[in-house]
Amino acid sequence: MKKKILAVLVATTMSFALVACNNGTQENTQESSAEVSQSAETTESSSEESTEVQGTEESSVEESTEEAGNQDAQAVMTYAEYVAAEVDEPVVIEAYVQANQSWWDGKLTVYTQDKDGAYFLYNMACASQEDADKLVPGTKIRVSGFKSVWEGEVEIVDATYEIVAGDTYVAEPVDVTALLGTAELINKQNQLVAFKGMTVESEALYKWDGSGQEGDDLYFNVSVNGNTYTFTVESYLCGADTEVYKAVKALKVGDVVDLEGFLYWYQGVNPHIIAANVQ
Repeated sequence: MKKKILAVLVATTMSFALVACNNGTQENTQESSAEVSQSAETTESSSEESTEVQGTEESSVEESTEEAGNQDAQAVMTYAEYVAAEVDEPVVIEAYVQANQSWWDGKLTVYTQDKDGAYFLYNMACASQEDADKLVPGTKIRVSGFKSVWEGEVEIVDATYEIVAGDTYVAEPVDVTALLGTAELINKQNQLVAFKGMTVESEALYKWDGSGQEGDDLYFNVSVNGNTYTFTVESYLCGADTEVYKAVKALKVGDVVDLEGFLYWYQGVNPHIIAANVQ
């Protein structure tokens, strides 16, 4: 009898143990499943957040690229905007080559113009003589640099350029004889202009003070309506072997001459002459 009771007690105890074991296993399984589920949710959430961030970054890149493209498209100034720009302000213009001075040491000074006005590009970066030779009159270029003023001459400095394919333009000289001595003349600065019926007041000097020699700049005085002006043959533009250099060198006091050149400025009007014809 005692053995039977003992056996029953043992059996009962084992049953409770098994039930407890099964409950523990079930709880562990549920907890593990919950953890896996939570991990999956976290991973999915992170993935969604990553996708959203990536999408935002891509959108930002697209917007930035589009904005940059718009800025590039809007960067080219009209001549009026260029005139209104402050000195030392960055400028971007498009214009047509009319002439250039001699290439030297990776730099080229260029006279350019469009239908609204003209731009003097001082020591523009130009890699080689071969590149300079491509900038023939009429070639359209886009120029980036800084607006500057030196002794009254408005110019673009620290400039770079690229050739723009398409149309060409070569300016015809504008007769500004009547504007000499007026405030309006400076509005034609750097344009190709003409002066008619100018009287020679002094023969040409090599350099401004006569201290130079053959091949240097030529300076000579001409007058109209009682006012005298100093004009120049810029030797880097028109050297000693050019027709204009020879013609100006041969001028005599009293000669009446028609002149063409670019309306350069140095403490007043000081054109760079490219053609001279005695009447």
